[in-house]
Amino acid sequence: MKTPLVSVIIPVFNQEKWIGRCLRSLLNQVMNRSDYEIIVIDDGSGDRTDFALDLFKDEIQLIKNEKNEGLPSALNKGIKASKANHIVRVDGDDYVNEHFIFLLHEFMEQNKYMDAIACDYLLVDNHEEVISRKNCIKEPIGCGIMFKSSHLFEIGLYDEDFQLHEERELRHRFEKKYKIHRLELPLYRYRRHENNITNDHIALERHEQKLKSKHRIK
Repeated sequence: MKTPLVSVIIPVFNQEKWIGRCLRSLLNQVMNRSDYEIIVIDDGSGDRTDFALDLFKDEIQLIKNEKNEGLPSALNKGIKASKANHIVRVDGDDYVNEHFIFLLHEFMEQNKYMDAIACDYLLVDNHEEVISRKNCIKEPIGCGIMFKSSHLFEIGLYDEDFQLHEERELRHRFEKKYKIHRLELPLYRYRRHENNITNDHIALERHEQKLKSKHRIK
């Protein structure tokens, strides 16, 4: 079997409503399907996410946790199962432009000095109406960034102690040694809805302080 060029990592937890849209967008890419793999980690969903994923069973590699282990653990499992030299995270409630994988990979292949590249994104609502366009460097998110997989393993993957701000913590470690470049094309669609907005302000503040302490951020 051909080794894929890109591994797409998708962590999901109770996303029966959105995961179909996400996967359809990833199966509708201009990049040759044999050039990328899709790894989905179902982190102990209690809804009908498993039924939604079953519709795509021939197109994805599924890792299923019997209980919820948390986002960073799910991401690490997906990365460890990947076969490609490039890895990109897509969240299960988001979706992407048809050129998403090809262009990110092409830019890294044509610019060998690049350690990682992120694309701009469109913030969309439940009905996929565009709220605004975002600069991926000025307003970074954890998705839509293609990394060299060797670099992620070198820095130790996601810190599983960070159940919140896991992407910021990873980025701090990554950028101490490497650079994330910007592709000024809005290829990612970041969905805003009530379930992806954390209302536990105490937990957010606790992880914020943990982040500052670990990386000595003032």
